[in-house]
Amino acid sequence: MYVPAMKSNPPPAIEVSDIRRALLEHYDRSRRSLPWRDATDPYRILVSEVMLQQTRVETVLGYYGRWLEQFPDLETLAAASEQAVLKAWEGLGYYRRARHLHRAARLVCERPDASLPSTYEELRELPGLGEYTAGAVASIAFGEVVAAADGNVRRVLARLFDERAPKPAWVRRTACALVDPERPGDWNQAMMDLGATICVPRTPRCGGCPVARWCEARAAGTAEQRPVAARRRPPRLTTLVVAALCREGRVLLARRPREGLLGGMWAFPEREISPDDDPPAVAAGIAADLGAALAAGPAPLPAHEHRFTHLHARYLPYLVPVESAEACSETEWVDPAGPTGLALPAAQRRILEAVGDRIGVGAA
Repeated sequence: MYVPAMKSNPPPAIEVSDIRRALLEHYDRSRRSLPWRDATDPYRILVSEVMLQQTRVETVLGYYGRWLEQFPDLETLAAASEQAVLKAWEGLGYYRRARHLHRAARLVCERPDASLPSTYEELRELPGLGEYTAGAVASIAFGEVVAAADGNVRRVLARLFDERAPKPAWVRRTACALVDPERPGDWNQAMMDLGATICVPRTPRCGGCPVARWCEARAAGTAEQRPVAARRRPPRLTTLVVAALCREGRVLLARRPREGLLGGMWAFPEREISPDDDPPAVAAGIAADLGAALAAGPAPLPAHEHRFTHLHARYLPYLVPVESAEACSETEWVDPAGPTGLALPAAQRRILEAVGDRIGVGAA
Protein backbone atom coordinates (compact mmCIF):
# COMPACT_ATOMS: atom_id res chain seq x y z
CA MET A 1 0.00 0.00 0.00
CA TYR A 2 1.25 3.49 -0.86
CA VAL A 3 0.31 6.82 0.66
CA PRO A 4 -0.59 9.27 -2.12
CA ALA A 5 1.42 12.19 -0.77
CA MET A 6 1.62 15.07 -3.23
CA LYS A 7 4.97 16.71 -2.51
CA SER A 8 7.20 13.72 -1.96
CA ASN A 9 7.45 10.15 -3.03
CA PRO A 10 5.08 8.00 -0.97
CA PRO A 11 6.78 5.82 1.64
CA PRO A 12 7.03 2.15 0.83
CA ALA A 13 4.50 -0.28 2.26
CA ILE A 14 6.87 -1.37 5.01
CA GLU A 15 6.99 2.22 6.33
CA VAL A 16 3.19 2.49 6.27
CA SER A 17 3.12 -0.65 8.37
CA ASP A 18 5.68 0.86 10.75
CA ILE A 19 3.68 4.08 11.06
CA ARG A 20 0.54 2.14 11.90
CA ARG A 21 2.28 0.01 14.46
CA ALA A 22 3.99 2.96 16.15
CA LEU A 23 0.83 5.03 16.41
CA LEU A 24 -1.40 2.19 17.60
CA GLU A 25 1.13 1.14 20.23
CA HIS A 26 1.17 4.73 21.47
CA TYR A 27 -2.63 4.80 21.45
CA ASP A 28 -2.83 1.59 23.46
CA ARG A 29 -0.52 3.10 26.09
CA SER A 30 -1.72 6.69 26.17
CA ARG A 31 -5.22 7.00 24.75
CA ARG A 32 -7.51 9.51 26.40
CA SER A 33 -10.01 8.06 28.86
CA LEU A 34 -13.37 9.13 27.45
CA PRO A 35 -16.80 7.70 28.38
CA TRP A 36 -17.63 6.74 24.80
CA ARG A 37 -14.30 5.03 24.09
CA ASP A 38 -15.41 1.67 25.48
CA ALA A 39 -18.92 1.85 24.03
CA THR A 40 -20.03 -0.98 21.78
CA ASP A 41 -23.57 0.31 21.21
CA PRO A 42 -23.55 2.07 17.80
CA TYR A 43 -26.13 4.58 19.06
CA ARG A 44 -23.83 5.74 21.87
CA ILE A 45 -20.96 6.10 19.42
CA LEU A 46 -23.21 8.07 17.08
CA VAL A 47 -24.26 10.43 19.89
CA SER A 48 -20.65 11.10 20.89
CA GLU A 49 -19.55 11.80 17.32
CA VAL A 50 -22.43 14.17 16.61
CA MET A 51 -21.79 16.03 19.87
CA LEU A 52 -18.09 16.30 19.01
CA GLN A 53 -18.81 18.07 15.73
CA GLN A 54 -17.29 21.56 16.14
CA THR A 55 -17.25 21.16 19.93
CA ARG A 56 -14.40 20.56 22.37
CA VAL A 57 -14.18 17.24 24.19
CA GLU A 58 -14.27 19.01 27.55
CA THR A 59 -17.65 20.53 26.71
CA VAL A 60 -19.13 17.28 25.44
CA LEU A 61 -18.16 15.50 28.66
CA GLY A 62 -20.75 17.56 30.50
CA TYR A 63 -23.58 16.53 28.18
CA TYR A 64 -22.94 12.97 27.03
CA GLY A 65 -23.96 11.14 30.20
CA ARG A 66 -27.03 13.30 30.82
CA TRP A 67 -28.18 12.79 27.24
CA LEU A 68 -27.95 9.01 27.54
CA GLU A 69 -29.89 9.08 30.80
CA GLN A 70 -32.74 10.90 29.06
CA PHE A 71 -32.45 9.20 25.67
CA PRO A 72 -30.79 5.80 26.29
CA ASP A 73 -31.54 4.40 22.84
CA LEU A 74 -32.73 5.29 19.36
CA GLU A 75 -36.33 4.39 20.14
CA THR A 76 -36.52 6.75 23.12
CA LEU A 77 -34.94 9.57 21.13
CA ALA A 78 -37.26 8.99 18.16
CA ALA A 79 -40.32 9.13 20.41
CA ALA A 80 -39.27 12.37 22.12
CA SER A 81 -40.60 15.78 21.16
CA GLU A 82 -38.34 18.23 19.37
CA GLN A 83 -38.53 20.60 22.33
CA ALA A 84 -37.37 17.88 24.73
CA VAL A 85 -34.42 17.17 22.42
CA LEU A 86 -33.47 20.84 22.07
CA LYS A 87 -33.81 21.35 25.83
CA ALA A 88 -31.41 18.46 26.49
CA TRP A 89 -28.99 20.01 23.98
CA GLU A 90 -29.33 23.49 25.50
CA GLY A 91 -25.95 25.19 25.84
CA LEU A 92 -24.09 22.77 23.57
CA GLY A 93 -24.57 25.03 20.55
CA TYR A 94 -24.99 24.31 16.85
CA TYR A 95 -28.56 23.18 17.52
CA ARG A 96 -29.09 21.90 14.01
CA ARG A 97 -27.04 18.88 15.11
CA ALA A 98 -29.70 18.01 17.69
CA ARG A 99 -32.50 18.30 15.16
CA HIS A 100 -30.57 16.18 12.66
CA LEU A 101 -29.85 13.53 15.30
CA HIS A 102 -33.53 13.48 16.26
CA ARG A 103 -34.59 13.15 12.62
CA ALA A 104 -32.00 10.41 12.03
CA ALA A 105 -33.36 8.43 15.00
CA ARG A 106 -36.87 8.61 13.58
CA LEU A 107 -35.70 7.52 10.14
CA VAL A 108 -33.76 4.59 11.59
CA CYS A 109 -36.76 3.47 13.63
CA GLU A 110 -38.78 3.35 10.42
CA ARG A 111 -36.40 0.74 9.00
CA PRO A 112 -37.61 -2.89 9.13
CA ASP A 113 -35.02 -3.84 11.76
CA ALA A 114 -34.96 -0.40 13.46
CA SER A 115 -31.16 -0.59 13.68
CA LEU A 116 -28.53 1.95 12.76
CA PRO A 117 -27.05 1.39 9.27
CA SER A 118 -23.70 -0.38 9.46
CA THR A 119 -21.91 0.97 6.38
CA TYR A 120 -20.38 4.31 5.55
CA GLU A 121 -22.52 4.79 2.45
CA GLU A 122 -25.77 4.08 4.31
CA LEU A 123 -24.79 6.28 7.24
CA ARG A 124 -24.12 9.15 4.84
CA GLU A 125 -27.78 9.06 3.88
CA LEU A 126 -28.86 10.05 7.39
CA PRO A 127 -29.32 13.77 8.13
CA GLY A 128 -26.35 15.50 9.70
CA LEU A 129 -23.83 12.74 9.01
CA GLY A 130 -21.07 14.09 6.80
CA GLU A 131 -17.94 12.31 5.66
CA TYR A 132 -16.17 12.54 9.00
CA THR A 133 -19.07 11.47 11.25
CA ALA A 134 -20.13 8.63 8.96
CA GLY A 135 -16.52 7.43 8.73
CA ALA A 136 -16.06 7.59 12.49
CA VAL A 137 -19.25 5.65 13.25
CA ALA A 138 -18.67 3.10 10.47
CA SER A 139 -15.10 2.36 11.59
CA ILE A 140 -15.54 2.53 15.38
CA ALA A 141 -18.95 0.87 15.69
CA PHE A 142 -18.82 -1.55 12.77
CA GLY A 143 -15.14 -2.04 11.91
CA GLU A 144 -15.42 -0.76 8.35
CA VAL A 145 -12.04 0.15 6.86
CA VAL A 146 -12.80 3.80 6.18
CA ALA A 147 -11.12 7.03 7.24
CA ALA A 148 -12.51 9.69 9.56
CA ALA A 149 -10.60 12.89 8.86
CA ASP A 150 -11.51 15.86 11.05
CA GLY A 151 -9.49 19.04 11.53
CA ASN A 152 -7.04 17.29 13.83
CA VAL A 153 -6.38 14.55 11.28
CA ARG A 154 -6.00 17.09 8.49
CA ARG A 155 -3.29 18.85 10.51
CA VAL A 156 -1.47 15.58 11.29
CA LEU A 157 -1.44 14.58 7.64
CA ALA A 158 -0.34 18.02 6.47
CA ARG A 159 2.68 17.81 8.78
CA LEU A 160 3.44 14.16 8.19
CA PHE A 161 3.78 14.83 4.46
CA ASP A 162 4.72 18.54 4.67
CA GLU A 163 1.67 19.55 2.65
CA ARG A 164 1.28 23.32 2.78
CA ALA A 165 -2.44 23.66 2.01
CA PRO A 166 -4.05 20.22 1.83
CA LYS A 167 -7.20 20.08 -0.26
CA PRO A 168 -10.16 17.98 0.89
CA ALA A 169 -9.59 15.39 -1.85
CA TRP A 170 -5.94 15.01 -0.83
CA VAL A 171 -6.86 14.64 2.84
CA ARG A 172 -9.51 12.06 2.02
CA ARG A 173 -7.24 10.03 -0.23
CA THR A 174 -4.26 10.15 2.12
CA ALA A 175 -6.28 9.35 5.23
CA CYS A 176 -7.91 6.36 3.52
CA ALA A 177 -4.53 4.99 2.42
CA LEU A 178 -3.22 5.06 5.99
CA VAL A 179 -6.15 3.41 7.80
CA ASP A 180 -5.11 0.22 9.55
CA PRO A 181 -7.24 -2.59 8.04
CA GLU A 182 -7.15 -4.64 11.23
CA ARG A 183 -8.11 -1.84 13.63
CA PRO A 184 -9.80 0.93 11.62
CA GLY A 185 -11.77 2.35 14.54
CA ASP A 186 -8.77 2.48 16.85
CA TRP A 187 -6.66 3.93 14.07
CA ASN A 188 -9.07 6.81 13.46
CA GLN A 189 -9.29 7.54 17.17
CA ALA A 190 -5.50 7.34 17.48
CA MET A 191 -5.14 9.93 14.71
CA MET A 192 -7.66 12.19 16.44
CA ASP A 193 -5.85 11.84 19.76
CA LEU A 194 -2.52 12.58 18.12
CA GLY A 195 -3.85 15.83 16.69
CA ALA A 196 -5.61 16.81 19.91
CA THR A 197 -2.79 16.11 22.37
CA ILE A 198 0.59 16.14 20.56
CA CYS A 199 0.32 17.47 17.01
CA VAL A 200 -1.51 20.56 18.28
CA PRO A 201 -2.01 23.72 16.21
CA ARG A 202 0.62 25.81 17.98
CA THR A 203 3.93 24.53 19.30
CA PRO A 204 3.49 20.86 18.41
CA ARG A 205 5.09 18.47 20.90
CA CYS A 206 7.24 16.67 18.36
CA GLY A 207 9.51 15.18 21.01
CA GLY A 208 6.67 12.95 22.23
CA CYS A 209 5.22 12.09 18.83
CA PRO A 210 5.19 8.36 18.02
CA VAL A 211 5.47 9.03 14.27
CA ALA A 212 8.03 11.86 14.42
CA ARG A 213 10.68 9.84 12.58
CA TRP A 214 8.47 9.78 9.46
CA CYS A 215 7.29 13.41 9.69
CA GLU A 216 8.48 15.40 6.68
CA ALA A 217 7.49 18.77 8.15
CA ARG A 218 9.53 18.09 11.28
CA ALA A 219 12.53 17.18 9.13
CA ALA A 220 12.06 20.35 7.04
CA GLY A 221 11.48 22.58 10.07
CA THR A 222 8.03 23.59 8.82
CA ALA A 223 5.81 21.81 11.35
CA GLU A 224 4.48 25.02 12.90
CA GLN A 225 3.60 26.38 9.44
CA ARG A 226 1.63 23.30 8.35
CA PRO A 227 -1.05 23.59 7.30
CA VAL A 228 -1.24 27.28 6.49
CA ALA A 229 -4.22 28.99 8.06
CA ALA A 230 -7.08 29.59 5.67
CA ARG A 231 -8.29 33.13 5.31
CA ARG A 232 -11.67 33.45 6.93
CA ARG A 233 -14.18 36.15 6.29
CA PRO A 234 -14.73 38.13 9.49
CA PRO A 235 -18.13 37.53 11.09
CA ARG A 236 -20.88 39.96 10.23
CA LEU A 237 -21.62 42.40 13.04
CA THR A 238 -25.24 42.91 13.98
CA THR A 239 -27.08 44.74 16.74
CA LEU A 240 -30.41 43.40 17.92
CA VAL A 241 -32.96 45.01 20.20
CA VAL A 242 -34.58 42.42 22.45
CA ALA A 243 -37.99 43.13 23.96
CA ALA A 244 -38.71 41.31 27.23
CA LEU A 245 -42.43 41.90 27.56
CA CYS A 246 -43.41 41.62 31.23
CA ARG A 247 -46.87 41.19 32.72
CA GLU A 248 -47.76 40.13 36.28
CA GLY A 249 -44.24 38.87 36.94
CA ARG A 250 -44.08 36.76 33.78
CA VAL A 251 -42.30 37.40 30.48
CA LEU A 252 -43.11 36.49 26.90
CA LEU A 253 -41.00 34.05 24.91
CA ALA A 254 -41.55 33.17 21.25
CA ARG A 255 -40.52 30.11 19.28
CA ARG A 256 -38.07 30.86 16.48
CA PRO A 257 -38.75 29.49 12.97
CA ARG A 258 -37.58 25.89 12.60
CA GLU A 259 -35.27 26.80 9.73
CA GLY A 260 -32.37 29.20 10.10
CA LEU A 261 -30.21 30.30 13.01
CA LEU A 262 -31.26 28.69 16.33
CA GLY A 263 -34.23 27.12 14.58
CA GLY A 264 -36.95 25.82 16.88
CA MET A 265 -35.45 27.42 20.00
CA TRP A 266 -37.33 29.86 22.25
CA ALA A 267 -36.27 33.48 22.60
CA PHE A 268 -37.43 36.97 23.40
CA PRO A 269 -38.83 38.86 20.41
CA GLU A 270 -36.01 40.77 18.73
CA ARG A 271 -35.30 43.04 15.80
CA GLU A 272 -32.09 43.94 14.00
CA ILE A 273 -31.40 47.68 14.03
CA SER A 274 -29.19 50.18 12.23
CA PRO A 275 -27.10 52.92 13.88
CA ASP A 276 -29.86 55.46 13.16
CA ASP A 277 -32.55 53.54 15.06
CA ASP A 278 -33.62 54.45 18.58
CA PRO A 279 -33.42 51.20 20.63
CA PRO A 280 -36.14 52.03 23.22
CA ALA A 281 -38.50 53.01 20.42
CA VAL A 282 -37.73 49.77 18.60
CA ALA A 283 -38.47 47.79 21.77
CA ALA A 284 -41.80 49.59 22.10
CA GLY A 285 -42.50 48.88 18.43
CA ILE A 286 -41.88 45.16 18.94
CA ALA A 287 -44.45 45.19 21.75
CA ALA A 288 -46.93 47.04 19.55
CA ASP A 289 -46.48 44.51 16.75
CA LEU A 290 -47.41 41.80 19.24
CA GLY A 291 -50.61 43.62 20.12
CA ALA A 292 -49.33 44.65 23.55
CA ALA A 293 -50.49 47.74 25.43
CA LEU A 294 -47.56 49.33 27.26
CA ALA A 295 -47.85 49.91 30.98
CA ALA A 296 -44.56 51.86 31.13
CA GLY A 297 -41.65 52.80 28.92
CA PRO A 298 -38.95 50.24 28.02
CA ALA A 299 -36.17 49.97 30.63
CA PRO A 300 -32.67 48.91 29.51
CA LEU A 301 -31.09 45.68 30.75
CA PRO A 302 -27.38 44.75 30.52
CA ALA A 303 -26.20 44.32 26.96
CA HIS A 304 -24.82 40.94 25.86
CA GLU A 305 -22.67 39.75 22.97
CA HIS A 306 -22.52 36.33 21.39
CA ARG A 307 -20.41 34.97 18.55
CA PHE A 308 -21.81 32.49 16.09
CA THR A 309 -19.78 30.93 13.28
CA HIS A 310 -20.42 33.75 10.81
CA LEU A 311 -22.16 36.28 13.02
CA HIS A 312 -21.17 38.52 15.93
CA ALA A 313 -24.40 39.57 17.62
CA ARG A 314 -24.76 42.40 20.13
CA TYR A 315 -28.01 42.20 22.08
CA LEU A 316 -29.63 45.31 23.57
CA PRO A 317 -32.39 43.97 25.82
CA TYR A 318 -35.21 46.07 27.27
CA LEU A 319 -37.74 45.20 29.92
CA VAL A 320 -41.11 46.28 28.51
CA PRO A 321 -43.97 46.28 31.06
CA VAL A 322 -47.30 45.64 29.32
CA GLU A 323 -50.92 45.53 30.38
CA SER A 324 -52.01 43.00 27.77
CA ALA A 325 -50.72 41.11 24.75
CA GLU A 326 -52.22 38.86 22.13
CA ALA A 327 -51.48 35.17 22.66
CA CYS A 328 -50.63 32.70 19.92
CA SER A 329 -49.49 29.10 19.65
CA GLU A 330 -45.86 30.16 19.15
CA THR A 331 -45.54 32.21 22.36
CA GLU A 332 -45.40 31.38 26.07
CA TRP A 333 -45.61 33.48 29.24
CA VAL A 334 -43.02 32.14 31.68
CA ASP A 335 -41.75 32.85 35.16
CA PRO A 336 -38.19 34.19 34.73
CA ALA A 337 -37.23 32.91 38.17
CA GLY A 338 -38.33 29.31 37.62
CA PRO A 339 -37.58 26.49 35.17
CA THR A 340 -39.30 27.19 31.87
CA GLY A 341 -39.00 23.74 30.33
CA LEU A 342 -38.22 25.54 27.05
CA ALA A 343 -34.94 25.37 25.13
CA LEU A 344 -33.25 28.78 25.13
CA PRO A 345 -29.97 29.80 23.45
CA ALA A 346 -27.19 30.92 25.76
CA ALA A 347 -27.59 34.67 25.13
CA GLN A 348 -31.35 34.46 25.71
CA ARG A 349 -30.77 32.55 28.95
CA ARG A 350 -28.56 35.38 30.21
CA ILE A 351 -31.23 37.93 29.33
CA LEU A 352 -33.87 35.86 31.12
CA GLU A 353 -31.67 35.80 34.23
CA ALA A 354 -31.26 39.59 34.02
CA VAL A 355 -35.04 39.98 33.76
CA GLY A 356 -35.50 37.78 36.82
CA ASP A 357 -32.98 39.86 38.76
CA ARG A 358 -34.72 43.12 37.78
CA ILE A 359 -38.20 41.88 38.62
CA GLY A 360 -36.91 40.37 41.83
CA VAL A 361 -35.73 43.72 43.16
CA GLY A 362 -39.03 45.34 42.24
CA ALA A 363 -37.73 47.52 39.45
CA ALA A 364 -40.62 46.58 37.19
